[in-house]
Amino acid sequence: MTPEELYETLRKIQEPRGYFFNRDREWVLDILKSLLKNKERYGYMSCPCRLASGNREQDRDIICPCAYREADLKEYGSCYCGLYVTQEWNDDKIEHRYVPERRPPEKINT
Repeated sequence: MTPEELYETLRKIQEPRGYFFNRDREWVLDILKSLLKNKERYGYMSCPCRLASGNREQDRDIICPCAYREADLKEYGSCYCGLYVTQEWNDDKIEHRYVPERRPPEKINT
């Protein structure tokens, strides 16, 4: 699967649920390329903005879409890596702010 094919597949699934890709398509395609690389590497699409352990069970919370996406979008309008955003974020109706890491430190250091 190519990043473009993944883009179309995920877009059709996520947009009706209110999750939109960042309007910066080049950024999105780079992240999708990295997700596909992680799928090759680990067997699952872990968030490329975080360090995966290679253990699917340990990394369950960072398999895209990660467990933190909904809270990030609700509070900031964007997920941690900026792949998924709200329509308001894309339309510049809300400030584009830094999204802090929500993953607990004990999961990061494993």
